[in-house]
Amino acid sequence: MSEDKNPEQIKKEAAAAAKAAALAKRKEREQATDAVVPDEDKAKKKAEAAAAAKAAALAKRREREQATDAAVPDEDKAKKKAEAAAAAKAAALAKRQEKEAAQNSGDGEEAIKQKAIGAAKAKAAAAAKTKAAALAKQTRSETAGNDAEKTKAIAAAKAKAEAAAKAKLKAQEQTSSETAPKTEKPSRNLPLLNEYVSMIESQLGEHALEDSYINQLSKEVPTLIAARHTYFQVAELLKNHESMCFDYLSELHGTDYETHMEIYVHLYSFKYKRSVALKVMLERENPAADSLVPLWQGANWPECEAYDLLGITFNQHPDLKRILLGEDWVGYPLRKDYEPFDVEV
Repeated sequence: MSEDKNPEQIKKEAAAAAKAAALAKRKEREQATDAVVPDEDKAKKKAEAAAAAKAAALAKRREREQATDAAVPDEDKAKKKAEAAAAAKAAALAKRQEKEAAQNSGDGEEAIKQKAIGAAKAKAAAAAKTKAAALAKQTRSETAGNDAEKTKAIAAAKAKAEAAAKAKLKAQEQTSSETAPKTEKPSRNLPLLNEYVSMIESQLGEHALEDSYINQLSKEVPTLIAARHTYFQVAELLKNHESMCFDYLSELHGTDYETHMEIYVHLYSFKYKRSVALKVMLERENPAADSLVPLWQGANWPECEAYDLLGITFNQHPDLKRILLGEDWVGYPLRKDYEPFDVEV
């Protein structure tokens, strides 16, 4: 068997045997020393011996492995070497993968960070888009409101123009109706007026009256304008004629028309329940007429008033005097050209 071993193996085995003998010899010395060493030192020595024994066993195992390797053929050594290289390569690959994993882990964090940034950007873009849409909607609403206001203003202007056109047309129609010949309905008192005129002209002549008409502004009262020289005779017929019987004088007053003076008398018939108006025009410089007091006592004070304020003289008046102003009053206040004598009044 010794002939099959190579010198290197024999040398290793001899070294191992010498080492084992030295170890055994040392143990013997330690045991001899332990007999006289205290317990504490013994425990320490024992621990050191255990560690030395463990190291010796490990060295022995390595020597055996080396001896086994020496006995293995070169082919097996190459295989072992290849397996070891493969294992080393696998370990390197695993280490690299771990490194890449760690790097990838860092890249993942960066990716998450980038993703978060992208999400924030997307969110900001969406918010901006929403704000732009809201602004556009508001603009459209304001534009629609402006359009509505504009439409409303146009409609108002159109309505105003139509109203103005209608008013203009109405004014034109009214002007046309005013300028066109009017066909008024005959007054219900026209037959009475004709009756009065016919009776007076038959009694006093066709020149007894200067004019006659229906006063539309005074309840369609038949109105007679007597000549100055027939004024009293016409009044007498109106009172005493059987077909007239105007026995009540309700009003008498004078008026200054600047070109002439006028006396207006309103009479009423209790018998026939109807009215008539009698007028007479007088010269303004020297206005005078016959008094109607002999016919109607109610003419007394109205004629005095007309004399007091207008200076109209009434012939045959029983007591013509000023009844409102004193006899020393200068002028007649109801005349259009009246100027107060006393400026302080």
